Amino acid sequence: MAKNASSTSLFSYDTLVHAISGAAGSVTAMTVFFPLDTVRSRLQVEDSRESKNTFAMIEEFIREEGLESLYRGLGPVLTSLCASNFVYFYTFHGLRALYRGNKQKHNPLSDLALASLAGAVNVIATTPLWVVNTRLKMQGVKLRAGDSLRLKKTQCYNGILDGLVKICKEEGLGELWSGTLPSLMLIINPAIQFMVYEGLKREVLHSQNNKNLSSITIFLIGAIAKSISTILTYPLQVVQSKLRYGSSAMRQQSFLQLLISIVRSKGARGLYKGLEAKLFQTVLTAALMFVCYEKIAAFVFYLLKGPVKNHQ
Repeated sequence: MAKNASSTSLFSYDTLVHAISGAAGSVTAMTVFFPLDTVRSRLQVEDSRESKNTFAMIEEFIREEGLESLYRGLGPVLTSLCASNFVYFYTFHGLRALYRGNKQKHNPLSDLALASLAGAVNVIATTPLWVVNTRLKMQGVKLRAGDSLRLKKTQCYNGILDGLVKICKEEGLGELWSGTLPSLMLIINPAIQFMVYEGLKREVLHSQNNKNLSSITIFLIGAIAKSISTILTYPLQVVQSKLRYGSSAMRQQSFLQLLISIVRSKGARGLYKGLEAKLFQTVLTAALMFVCYEKIAAFVFYLLKGPVKNHQ
């Protein structure tokens, strides 16, 4: 009987609504702020490019490579992001439903643990998509003469599926999971984000006697949660981007070796190169994603069940 209840909680329509809402919200937010993500990823993998403020970097890319450079790889990124957030939101809310089904009350530690489990499932399932995405975004980039990184001249990917097949054929199946170690370490990023978000949301709902949260409130809570998680984990994201880039120089180094190499060549500041662009992009994207997610989920639940208060 307990087994049936657990299955019902994990494979419920409510969980599916959360997953679809999370995926749709993330795609909407990334579409709006994608140029900021381009700046972030380019700064993380191009050693010789000087880090400037975000708007100066956007102007520089347009001047050197054209406006289209800011949207290079948008389609594959949205496809991967949709899949990734569907997996994450489905797993997180499915596990929360199971936990709640055991008559346990949600708290920051339980949210952190459940979000970490959801993150691990997401990383293992979707890392190959992000490996291809990073390479697609760097495909055709005009690297500077002093850059230690070089694009492989033999590689040309026509979308995610083509990239998956070519990497598997030319470099081996294992290469599709390059950067998995820092990715698994980085599950703490969304875990912290969701812990802070759900905790702040519970406090605000309690202070407002469980009235529905406004879009501005959701945006601010999401922005705060993402800011905290990003600042704490950014050095890991820098290493992850370099490992995913796939140049031979990067693949020959382990996660720890690459981390030490960055510190030796660039100093501790090298681990935070592109942080301004990352914060600008990821905070705005995450905040808008949470607004879209909450509103889409609330609308679907309203259609199914009538007026409801914010889901917790």
